[in-house]
Amino acid sequence: MFKHAQLETVKAWLADPAHGALALHARIQRAVRQLILDGTLGVGKPLPASRALAASLGVSRDTVEAAYGQLHAEGFIERRVGSGSFVSERARRAPGRRAARAWAGVSAPLSRRGQALYDSGGVRDFPAPRPFAPGVPETRSFPLATWERLQRQVLRDHGHQALAHSPPQGMLPLRRAIADYVNLERGAQASPEQVLVLTSSQQAMALCAQLLLDPGDTIAIEDPVYPGARKAFEAAGLRTAPIALDAQGMQVALLQALAPAPKAVFLTPSHQFPTGVTLALDRRLAVIEWAQRQQAWIIEDDYDSEFHYAGKPMACVQGLDRHGRTIYIGTFTKSLFPGLRIGYMVLPPALVAPMTVARTLLDGHSAPLPQLTLARFMEAGHFGAHVRAMRAVYADRRDVLARLLRRHLGDMLTPQVPAGGMQLPCLLADGLSEPALIALAARRQIELTGLTPLHQLTPAAPGVLMGFAAYAPRELQAAVKLLSGVWREA
Repeated sequence: MFKHAQLETVKAWLADPAHGALALHARIQRAVRQLILDGTLGVGKPLPASRALAASLGVSRDTVEAAYGQLHAEGFIERRVGSGSFVSERARRAPGRRAARAWAGVSAPLSRRGQALYDSGGVRDFPAPRPFAPGVPETRSFPLATWERLQRQVLRDHGHQALAHSPPQGMLPLRRAIADYVNLERGAQASPEQVLVLTSSQQAMALCAQLLLDPGDTIAIEDPVYPGARKAFEAAGLRTAPIALDAQGMQVALLQALAPAPKAVFLTPSHQFPTGVTLALDRRLAVIEWAQRQQAWIIEDDYDSEFHYAGKPMACVQGLDRHGRTIYIGTFTKSLFPGLRIGYMVLPPALVAPMTVARTLLDGHSAPLPQLTLARFMEAGHFGAHVRAMRAVYADRRDVLARLLRRHLGDMLTPQVPAGGMQLPCLLADGLSEPALIALAARRQIELTGLTPLHQLTPAAPGVLMGFAAYAPRELQAAVKLLSGVWREA
């Protein structure tokens, strides 16, 4: 018979709500198996008769027999007619509790790339965004009924094919819709054959880093820059060369002066992250000519160009590039909703096959059902209508936040109101500590991004980045008042 402590362990397994999804015999089987793995039941030790254990646990004998039968099939126990059940000799090699504890202390050496990935800290998302998390769209206004109706149409028209694998390059209807959209709205030069559907712009940057450059190669980046881009490039073993900005965007003359020339340059020309400036036309043309002369690549991240509040945004660099040196990256995470997980690249024709093959090694393909639903959403004009509606909403929220900050925190920070985007950079007054203020805000569930860590060159003026798109005016007001109180109390 089990000792008292062993019997109580089995009873605890039966009563634990975490095991509630398991059948009763499976809970008994796993509890006994754990006693064997822990060494509590040693090799050759007898198990209680099934009838006796059933009585002790208050279950049927058939339940215990089913548990013993599974343990026997797995090799943990032996069953001898007329003698009973015993812990099998084969269980001698099973790791005991001491071995498991020893494993817990063993280090897990990583490759250089693996260590770089881990050391980067990754890219943080906001499953339940707190004010003022940057880059988070308003999802409460998304036309769910329309999306649901279109998804039903896709299932009706495609049936089980919508549940199968997608081609790794993406579903053709969506690639057509994306090409039409970027050509019309962004001034791109794209055909469906040049579009590669991905899960995110982050995946696009990782692919570019791995396929276009070798470890040790240099890529020029904006300074300041979106941290996810810098981390993706550095984790791939690349050297990043920061290029300072001014009111006209990246100072391309500094890029041209680099020797040896970088193999690529990363840009957010339509709406630079985090400053919000737009790369001037003469500089766009200059960087295109530089890339052609050096046979370098331009990686253009057009992450939130839909949200430009003063006139139409300037045409993308890809549309101006007659040499085919530009990789254009777009995403629906900002314009629609983060859970969609659909981004894309518009590639020079020679890169389509290599990028598509490489993509199959990362995650294979994107799910067909949301791709086909999104294609219909775009074809029917719902995407354009939603973007126009959100553009007006976000412009109003940007202005509301700027007014609130001037009213309640005007002596502590100065808003730098951007012409577009989903976040507002603010410069802190002299003498204020950026890390300290961010930490104070975090204690009250307010999310602020510091501007200083986004720079690699000379130290930047301290400041914070404040997202406004996902928060209604009343929510912005409550958060600003709370932030003001927290900061002033300190």
